[in-house]
Amino acid sequence: MKNSFFLFFFLFLTLLSCAQEKKNDIPLEEDPKNYTVETVVPDLFIPWGMTWLPDGSMLITEKSGELIHFKNGTKNQITNVPEVYNRNQGGLLDIELHPKYEENGWLYITYSSKEGTEKGGNTALIRAKLKNNQLTNIEKLYKGLPNTTKGHHFGSRIEFDQDGYLYFCIGDRGNRDVNPQDITKDGGKIYRLHDDGSIPKDNPFINKESAKKAVFSYGHRNPQGMAIHPNGTIWVHEHGPKGGDEINPIKKGANYGWPVITYGRNYSGTSITDITAKEGMEQPLYYWLPSIAPSGMDFITSDIYPNWKNNLLVGSLKFQYLELLEINNNKVTSRKKLVDGMGRVRNVRQGPDGYIYVAIENKGIVKIIPN
Repeated sequence: MKNSFFLFFFLFLTLLSCAQEKKNDIPLEEDPKNYTVETVVPDLFIPWGMTWLPDGSMLITEKSGELIHFKNGTKNQITNVPEVYNRNQGGLLDIELHPKYEENGWLYITYSSKEGTEKGGNTALIRAKLKNNQLTNIEKLYKGLPNTTKGHHFGSRIEFDQDGYLYFCIGDRGNRDVNPQDITKDGGKIYRLHDDGSIPKDNPFINKESAKKAVFSYGHRNPQGMAIHPNGTIWVHEHGPKGGDEINPIKKGANYGWPVITYGRNYSGTSITDITAKEGMEQPLYYWLPSIAPSGMDFITSDIYPNWKNNLLVGSLKFQYLELLEINNNKVTSRKKLVDGMGRVRNVRQGPDGYIYVAIENKGIVKIIPN
């Protein structure tokens, strides 16, 4: 009888484990190697964000707090960059140009800011202009509250949609049981602003008492990828805990469930929740088990890569490759491994020249050139 009990218990644990490891059953195909890789910007440490100025030169953020202007093979440091709270995942984060940069000169930066009365930091969004290799006209557009000394889940990425709205994200700041599901608190949110930092009048919680009016969606864990789908919608990916990294097309006012629902577990292996779905909470378009630790994200719209066009690129910190996901009718139908083994992929962007650029920790920025 005792042996039967232990056998039953073992089978129960095995079934539980199998249920947890069940995933979207899309095999990861090996690297097709139908391209070459060229190093464009060498000798970078943790290149988080990158964008291109109209003259083709690049602006690159190093997490440590350096903003680099790379032009004609030379790196120049931009001065007057705000001091960052450089701890664990915090630092100088994303950078993006205004869609009408050539007219107004505004660039946008997210970083972990010390500003505030509490110790620690939280994610802030600024805009500034670039003149004589320094930031000028700096304006704070948003600052997450409160500061905390926790060193993880700052987010953060920036995107403009086709209507000119500005989106950015802040992770749950390590306070999963409080921030993500509470729209009166920052953290675990996607935010939408006008380009000057003002709140759009049609934001979903504009009339909700005590709500953070900039919030566009909530229930997120730690988005570190954001991109515009060819149809104009905003997509993000976000880190799960142990398993359960997600891809989510963003809907106005939607709740993405963290931590009430998740396909992941605690890092110790214990359960966070018994449910993976709940009415009123969005399901991910795709989730990874095990986690790949996604960072950086972009859709391919360039004719340079005809076989990859309209598909999605996601970097993996954990497995050190770039993942190409083919998407049909809002479903992932295939996955391919690219740029394998070069290092932790921090970001991926399609440049204005149509080529794909990949930022790799402790290496630099490389360009993918089809054969």
